[in-house]
Amino acid sequence: MQSIILDTETHNLNGLPIEIAYAPIELNAGKLTLHKDQIFDQFYQVGEPISYASMAVHHILESDLEQQPFYTEFQLPKETTYIIGHNIDYDIKAISYCGIDTKNIKPICTLALARAVWPDAEAHNISALIYQISKGSSKARELLKGAHRADADIILTANILMHIIAHTGVNNIEELYKASEDARIPKMLNFGKHKGTAISDLPKDYVQWLLKQTELDPYLRQALEASHL
Repeated sequence: MQSIILDTETHNLNGLPIEIAYAPIELNAGKLTLHKDQIFDQFYQVGEPISYASMAVHHILESDLEQQPFYTEFQLPKETTYIIGHNIDYDIKAISYCGIDTKNIKPICTLALARAVWPDAEAHNISALIYQISKGSSKARELLKGAHRADADIILTANILMHIIAHTGVNNIEELYKASEDARIPKMLNFGKHKGTAISDLPKDYVQWLLKQTELDPYLRQALEASHL
């Protein structure tokens, strides 16, 4: 089995990957090791223009993609089982467009874990968490100068992950995966007329209606089924 932190930048929101980066990690006895010397970082052509809104986030220009391989050439390292990232579902969807079979991947979401570890944080994006962890240090500012580029976000995510591991006390990658899965199950509804209501307090008829929706988030479905058996 292989565990990696992965990040993508896309040509538009929910679009095709124009940059993919990953680095292998190990988690043994509660100690995280990021193999910086094995960071993979590659630009890709996608055959479509980069949206200006996306360009404003990652600062990747059309000229950066000239002479780069087509995105469908991307391959995960062999035996990849765990993929870690901040809002990792976005990145897994992006690499699935490359033809990657992701059905057996175990995703670990540092965004969900951060929300569970620091529920009262002002914000849970990577930059805000780095400043929070460092108490607004100048070192954090230096680290964040490369934020929103895939290779830089891998290192920043690993930094956040080390603190999450310290708070949760997980010892290995499977324990981290289970903690992530638990963190992703919502306790409150975050949309609709019952927004802000605890899952356990939702009206039974509304729960039954939600469970009939074919595109319902699978983690919300778990929460609804567990609370209203």
